[in-house]
Amino acid sequence: MTRFSLLVFLLVAATPLRPAAADELWQTLPPTPAAVSGGSAGFADVNGIRLFYAEIGVGPPVVLLHGGLANSDYFGNQARALAQAYRVILVDSRGHGRSTRDQRPFGYDLMADDVVALLDTLKIDKAAILGWSDGAIIGLDLAMRHPERVSRVFAFGGNTSVSGLKDDFEKNPTFAAFVARANREYAQLSATPEQYTTFRDQIGRMWEHEPNWTDTQLREIRTPVWVVDGEHDEGIKREHTEHIAATIPGARLLILANVSHFAFLQDPITFNNALLSFLGEQQPSASTLQGAHP
Repeated sequence: MTRFSLLVFLLVAATPLRPAAADELWQTLPPTPAAVSGGSAGFADVNGIRLFYAEIGVGPPVVLLHGGLANSDYFGNQARALAQAYRVILVDSRGHGRSTRDQRPFGYDLMADDVVALLDTLKIDKAAILGWSDGAIIGLDLAMRHPERVSRVFAFGGNTSVSGLKDDFEKNPTFAAFVARANREYAQLSATPEQYTTFRDQIGRMWEHEPNWTDTQLREIRTPVWVVDGEHDEGIKREHTEHIAATIPGARLLILANVSHFAFLQDPITFNNALLSFLGEQQPSASTLQGAHP
């Protein structure tokens, strides 16, 4: 018996058959989706920077926060799926994608405050959060420091202490391919396209020192949280993910099978089903879910 619920998603019909010599699904890095169209986009002047955001859909607001070095296009598959029932707000975190940065060091508190300022600009009192990696950390930061602005947090592939990171994760081939892709995308999107190395090093310094939250801080979270990760995450230790879920009151632990830190690209159907179940406060269907253990 544990203090959290464990949900394990199995990839069956959603996983195509592949030749034996091909990489496993969790070893692939599918293309970054095209930028979401059909909505609106703009920049918000917040905390000394220009923060890019895009909106699509109508309904309860959901903010999508991408991982470090990436940009909001990575969540294109999720935005299109959610837009049928939700007001989806995609954000390029400060210094990422189309957003600018200032001279202050990157930090999760600062980036969480950027999200609050954006919500103020958009006149949104409270929103659900889908966060991946750094975005998951920002979502938990919001739940701790700005709980009145957050209704729910789907925290995928995040850590709450630097000790939760695997050694030399940046040398993993899939993660290394992502870093190289992020370089190309930064050059295409950023207002400072020649500064990727500087930007990457600044993010790296943040990863070396943040976050470092205590269990006491995690136990203070009262926002509904799902702690989610891929079965083969390249960077996050499984025991750390389990510890986060066991420590946040009422949190659920959800492990997506046969995928990694890039599950939302590798198997968007399963990922989106989990996300929609989370937002709808209901269990996934029996055809998608194998086992729900208290």
